[in-house]
Amino acid sequence: MVTPENPIEWLLDSDPAIRWQVMRDLLDVTEAEYAVERARVETEGWGAKLLSVQDADGQWAGGAFLPVGFTRAEWKEQGQPWTATCFSLNQLHEFGLDPKSASARRTVELVGGNCHWEEGGQPYWHGETEECINGRTVADGAYFGVDVSDIVSRLLDQRQVDGGWNCERTNGSICSSFASTINVLEGLLEYERATGGTPETRDARRSGEEYLLSRHLYRRLSTGQPADERFLALLHPSRWRYDVLRALDYFRASALLVGAAPDRRLNEAVVHLRSKQLTNGTWAPDWTLPGRVWFSVDDSPGQPSRWLTLRALRVLKWWDSTFPRQP
Repeated sequence: MVTPENPIEWLLDSDPAIRWQVMRDLLDVTEAEYAVERARVETEGWGAKLLSVQDADGQWAGGAFLPVGFTRAEWKEQGQPWTATCFSLNQLHEFGLDPKSASARRTVELVGGNCHWEEGGQPYWHGETEECINGRTVADGAYFGVDVSDIVSRLLDQRQVDGGWNCERTNGSICSSFASTINVLEGLLEYERATGGTPETRDARRSGEEYLLSRHLYRRLSTGQPADERFLALLHPSRWRYDVLRALDYFRASALLVGAAPDRRLNEAVVHLRSKQLTNGTWAPDWTLPGRVWFSVDDSPGQPSRWLTLRALRVLKWWDSTFPRQP
């Protein structure tokens, strides 16, 4: 049973993918200590389970973005599928599979040699055409040690005049979107963590961050109203979707990387996040995405979520270290 007094204990009583991040982000143990737990991602729990359904050629479900043979009719009936290679790599990244592990090295090589994007047919690590997809590809590639600098260069060229990105750019959109922007920002952050980045990538991150911060993470600049009510709803896994917790978790990671203090314009989102905490000290998803998955890694709407609770607690710990709550 979860009580307000033991959310950490509850989080630790879970999968290695959760436990090692709790140890690092909430308990502040040494890297040597959490590395032992992190190594279990390859051989136990969700990480091992996802690796066990990998195709012999390194892909998942035979495709880059879509399972082989998946049709538009199935999409309409069942929702977008989440079993293909890109979403499987996203999850292994989130689980924290060690890039130096044998499974990770094998996967990077096989995906690079055998997986091609449905849109354009280019090799996987050359990137797709959409900014959202390429942001996540950069994040995964940089994390797993792949040279994704060519994709990064394209993303820099695709930035909108208002500072962010939009997957609808090729259809004529001249304004950024919250979802496209957070996907690209996460990729550029991981690229900077892996390589140190460049003046150009750091400038692009600053402009994308300003796009979100000037809107307090969820408001329209023109009216001040929420741009989308679902931005205030909690969801996991996020896939390509945007919400304020995803943005807050990004800003935490960004600030920790560069040694910056939290921006006060995040306060509205932080207050909202606190309001979503359940009486037992946890957070729950407000909705879930339909579509084919290999297996569930989270609970149904309204039920306490370890992933959301981990992310919310580490955001609040970071925020409160600069802006302590008043008694």
